[in-house]
Amino acid sequence: MPTFQSKTYRRATTASSPLGERLGAFYRARLARHPFLLFGLPFIAIIVAGSFALTPATAVRYERYDRKVKQLSQTEAMDLGLKGSDGEEGIKRNPRRRVVGDEKEEYYRLMAKDLDSWEQKRVQRFQGEPDGRL
Repeated sequence: MPTFQSKTYRRATTASSPLGERLGAFYRARLARHPFLLFGLPFIAIIVAGSFALTPATAVRYERYDRKVKQLSQTEAMDLGLKGSDGEEGIKRNPRRRVVGDEKEEYYRLMAKDLDSWEQKRVQRFQGEPDGRL
């Protein structure tokens, strides 16, 4: 029984072969000798170029979301108390309490509160917002 040849079978490229077949044969022959140059480097280049190409698209997505969240009509602003009736900005209802005196006085005032007797109250949700109850 004859032994197999050590050469691998590759069809001979002729002048009548299509260009794609000739380029494929050329690429496969060189790939065995230079795998990083012909496979790894193009792969890494595509990944890096894709990252640079997708960065502006992602930025546009987040900017659009920020604009949507920041849009607040004038009636909503008045309902929330963010603008007065004359259009001036500033919180009109329930301003935060200022700390009067030094830190020690404030510390002792807070320590004097009874922290053991408190009642848990649910926060009122906006219309249509899920409240977490099943």
